[in-house]
Amino acid sequence: MMQALKFGHKKLYIDGQLTEASDGKTFEVICPADEKPTATIAWASIEDTNRALESAQKGFETWSVMPLEVRLQWIDKLRNKIIENSNLLRESIMYEMGKTWQGSEEDLTSIINSLKYYSDEIQLRQDIPIEDKDGSHEHHMVSQPLGVAVAFLAYNFPLLNLGFKLGPALASGSSIILKPSEFSPLSAYIIGELCAEIDFPRGVVNVICGDLKDVGIPLCESKIPRLITMIGSTETAQKLIVQSARTSIKRYSMECGGNAPFIVMDDANLELAVNIGAALKIGNTGQICVAPNRFFVHESLIDKFSEGLVTKFGNTKIGFGRENNPDMGPLANEGSVKKVQGIVKESISQGGELIYGGNSIDGKGYYFEPTVIRMKDNNAEILQHEIFGPVAIIVPFKTKEEVIGLANNTDAGLASYVFAENKETLNYFAKNLEFGEVQLNGVKYDIYLPHGGVKNSGIGVDCSTYALDDYLVKKRVTLALNK
Repeated sequence: MMQALKFGHKKLYIDGQLTEASDGKTFEVICPADEKPTATIAWASIEDTNRALESAQKGFETWSVMPLEVRLQWIDKLRNKIIENSNLLRESIMYEMGKTWQGSEEDLTSIINSLKYYSDEIQLRQDIPIEDKDGSHEHHMVSQPLGVAVAFLAYNFPLLNLGFKLGPALASGSSIILKPSEFSPLSAYIIGELCAEIDFPRGVVNVICGDLKDVGIPLCESKIPRLITMIGSTETAQKLIVQSARTSIKRYSMECGGNAPFIVMDDANLELAVNIGAALKIGNTGQICVAPNRFFVHESLIDKFSEGLVTKFGNTKIGFGRENNPDMGPLANEGSVKKVQGIVKESISQGGELIYGGNSIDGKGYYFEPTVIRMKDNNAEILQHEIFGPVAIIVPFKTKEEVIGLANNTDAGLASYVFAENKETLNYFAKNLEFGEVQLNGVKYDIYLPHGGVKNSGIGVDCSTYALDDYLVKKRVTLALNK
């Protein structure tokens, strides 16, 4: 007899209703810890996609004119429902992503905080007066809801990524279609269930997942969406822009891949740098767009830093399960294992020295050892690749001028990290690093702090009040004064 799936079967959420795919297709969600199915989801057809688009447009027409206080009541009702189902959502993330129980908390907290933060923030928005130089008119810049947003979500933080989009969309008065990754769609589908349970206004939120030809491309090519927003790779962002621009002019808010430098100067607090560097690579198994890829360590500290990182990695408890309390779980899928393994092999072929780890772990599950590699060539081609796994590539340098050139030598520009005691040195890096975020002697992310990149790391902003601007239309209203 076939064993029941832990999370059973989940349906699409379209037009306020939970529904099967029109053609009856389903998709298995695999737990990366044991490679076993943990749920099935309804797998959307092109007909379902078109229904979601039409539903979202109708939902926008009602949601955008709803009194703000009523909108906020609905958002608060959804937020409370999410809090009520905290354990269910955290467990779903554990099983779809292989996250640790501790790691799942960040996802849950992020969506809860996002809904609250943007409900507060939208109330602070006011029309902006513009001075008339002649005194003959009054002018105001007015913000109004944009329209339908389509959100393509990355697999690494299923609810965090969802919350970054859902919060500002709902608060602004826009409707949204959520398209989660096929590797971690379970928690998003549960959000659809929670919306259905509280009878959230129809069409305002829709959750669908399916094949590229039936879902991804039709969502982009439709004239209905006013905003295409995404968290994912630069390559995916480029494809979405090309596809969506064929039919209409749309807005874009895209957080793309990173290639974060982690710079350790000769006067750095070595223990602090080692602790934070190790945590950023072990956390979420290194599957973080802001995780450091390239560890640039001053030649006077590189041996001690390497030893410290190896010690931290050696003490890392790898596994799965709430009771086991591991430090690090598996990678999200088999493809990720192959990619990370390929990066390790390529690093070695380009002159790197493997000093710890470097292999997938035998047995069930997509586990990979935390890995440390020392590179002799600081211009090796492999340094241009985002790793997205628990691999630290360490590169020596001599001067701050040298390392600035090395750090900026990438098409990506999301996050960067610097460890130094000298204030002038820190100011030098703050001014000259070509990244959307420069973190000095520490790391902090929160819903109220802007998160965005430069160069090929994206456009627009997630988090902070600035994210609301992507979901609002700014309109000038001018009144002629009678004199």
